[in-house]
Amino acid sequence: MRFLTGNIVSFLVFLAPVPTFYNIYKKKSSEGFQSIPYVVSLFSASLLLYYAFLKTNAYLIVSINAFGCVVETVYLFMYVIYASNKAKMLTVKLVLLFNVGLLGIIMVVSLALTKDAKRVTLVGWCCAVINIAVFAAPLSIMRRVIRTKSVEFMPFNLSFFLTLCATMWFFYGFFIRDYYIALPNVLGFLFGIVQMILYFIYKNANKGVEMNEKLEGAMKQKEGIEMKMERVENKNIKSGAHKHEDLENRKV
Repeated sequence: MRFLTGNIVSFLVFLAPVPTFYNIYKKKSSEGFQSIPYVVSLFSASLLLYYAFLKTNAYLIVSINAFGCVVETVYLFMYVIYASNKAKMLTVKLVLLFNVGLLGIIMVVSLALTKDAKRVTLVGWCCAVINIAVFAAPLSIMRRVIRTKSVEFMPFNLSFFLTLCATMWFFYGFFIRDYYIALPNVLGFLFGIVQMILYFIYKNANKGVEMNEKLEGAMKQKEGIEMKMERVENKNIKSGAHKHEDLENRKV
């Protein structure tokens, strides 16, 4: 049951970006979001799927990563539709690099140069390294949060489920003595905790910025109204002066 719980949490992790992509769909723009976490997640799910087939009887790993491959492919497809041309080309290049080139090389090398247990070990180490990269992928987003003091592009639900997922998969790997699965999730847990801490630090920063922007806008609007009234008043004074001058000229 505890192993199945890991799959349920992983399922929620894969679905956590749905609100993000719904916003992208509504805005018809992927501006501000990066495709790197989704490219690396697709690569990780594909590699873990290959690892599970080599290991045999790893049905939980097969099922969740097959689902992950489908979901991440859908995310990247949506991203490419609404991304700028520059971001679109970068995403396509990354997919070709990771999910075609690098994945193909790992599969060819493992099949050609290793056998049985050594093959599982080689691919297992590759999975461990890539899983670390998956957990490190949000570092750019975390840096952006600190720089901009905005959590707009780092949803809390994704960080929360990432932390929970890392915890579940650590225990899964620990109990079945699969350290290629267990060890990377220690780092995943730590990164998830840091993300949630950053979220609570900066979640109210947006409100302060928005309030300042509103105050600045109100002040500018007030200044504009005052300047407009001053111009009208000056115009009226000039108009009155001209009328007075005309009257004086007529009397003369």
